[in-house]
Amino acid sequence: MQKCPYCDFNSHGKKGDIPEAEYIQHLLHDIKADLHYVQGRKLSSIFIGGGTPSLLSGEAYRYLLSEIKTLIGFEDDIEVTLEANPGTVETDKFKHYVAAGINRISIGVQSLQQDKLTQLGRIHGEQEALNSAQEAHQAGLNSFNLDLMHGLPNQSVDDAMEDLKKAIAMSPPHLSWYQLTIEPNTQFASKPPVLPEDETLWEIQERGQALLAEHGYQQYEISGYAKTEMQCRHNLNYWQFGDYIGIGCGAHGKITLPEQQQILRTVKVKHPRGYMDLSKPYLYEQWHVANDDKPFEFFMNVFRLKAPASKQQFVEYTGLQLSAISQQINTAVNKGLLEETADSWLVTNKGHRYLNDLLELFV
Repeated sequence: MQKCPYCDFNSHGKKGDIPEAEYIQHLLHDIKADLHYVQGRKLSSIFIGGGTPSLLSGEAYRYLLSEIKTLIGFEDDIEVTLEANPGTVETDKFKHYVAAGINRISIGVQSLQQDKLTQLGRIHGEQEALNSAQEAHQAGLNSFNLDLMHGLPNQSVDDAMEDLKKAIAMSPPHLSWYQLTIEPNTQFASKPPVLPEDETLWEIQERGQALLAEHGYQQYEISGYAKTEMQCRHNLNYWQFGDYIGIGCGAHGKITLPEQQQILRTVKVKHPRGYMDLSKPYLYEQWHVANDDKPFEFFMNVFRLKAPASKQQFVEYTGLQLSAISQQINTAVNKGLLEETADSWLVTNKGHRYLNDLLELFV
């Protein structure tokens, strides 16, 4: 409906009616052009994200998912997630999404305090967020997620904890709880708001993590908290350096080409007008990840997880030997950022707190 001032994602303000049927056809043509990347595999997850996918109808997604299943095939327990904004969710809309084959919803709440929602440029209020969570429960979804920010303009520790308590009271199986950061080329970058001091941010983080753990939410990733067996499988695939095909405006893809021992990165055309221009390809750019960049790309993902990173997977996924990174690993261990065993590495609490410093060792 409108661009949020903090958002640097590839999203565009809605102007007039959305060409729903036309866009879905382009998505299917885009998938067909990338089918060779499937390499005989089935889909284990689909994530429909970016902008506000809940502006499209349940019927559009029913058709899209049916066609994708015909083209590629689904694992029996496939996870299909749709991002939704509370301001665009109408009564019973989630039921139509479930009927279309979507079994997980990610709701962009961001805050449950009206003054903070206004500062963030959100088009919904607290009641609409509460209604969305209720709709998710009533639709019988396997799982749903609430996106919630902290470190908001002029936010106190008590404000942040009140927000988190309200979100927990909505009983989501999964919570994404992350700090607001000011990104380049956003409204907030040109007119920065007053954000909390570092000491306040750290207290918010510590108290919030304790509160989430108290209510049965296990932190499995830097900003991911879930009830038992409710982790987002699609996100886990990213953090475990798995493959994914990127379809749609500005979508990114990562594909391993085992025979060439190469990792291919792809990006699709960003603007909807250009993407739906039949005279142009959907692919905007692609490149093979250089060997020197593979360690950083691997660790940038796996070190987000609150689980050991496998040495064997590093060798298999990058095609490099452990000797290529032994010096950096030793430095990280000596600085207390990593613990090392014969089979794996584990980021310490200090390492997660200073994750950027850890990752810079591999640049």
